[in-house]
Amino acid sequence: MATLIFDGDCGFCTTSAGWARRLAPDVETVAWQLTDLDALGVSAEAAAAQVQFVDDDGRVSGGAAAVAQLLISIGGLLALLGRLMLLPVLRVVAAWVYTLVARNRYRLPGGTPACRVTS
Repeated sequence: MATLIFDGDCGFCTTSAGWARRLAPDVETVAWQLTDLDALGVSAEAAAAQVQFVDDDGRVSGGAAAVAQLLISIGGLLALLGRLMLLPVLRVVAAWVYTLVARNRYRLPGGTPACRVTS
């Protein structure tokens, strides 16, 4: 089973994970603080830095690529969007947008001051 790993201490991430659970019920969605990261092949540093997606074959993607893989796993038009996000030029744009959102997640719906990225 594919797994989406998010920051359970962040309100925005938790809200986003709820959205992911509804759209991708076949993907296990877990907070990195509450899962066996070693079993999934993900370091605590990577999980703390970015959302992680582990596919059925154990391949790990982080950040915008993780979001793209989640969208692909949902199927339909969202899968098309995920595939587009992985194209060379759009991959750069998607990574920039992911970074922008991550840096401002405390300002977004569900976010709290605890969501602020300090590094």
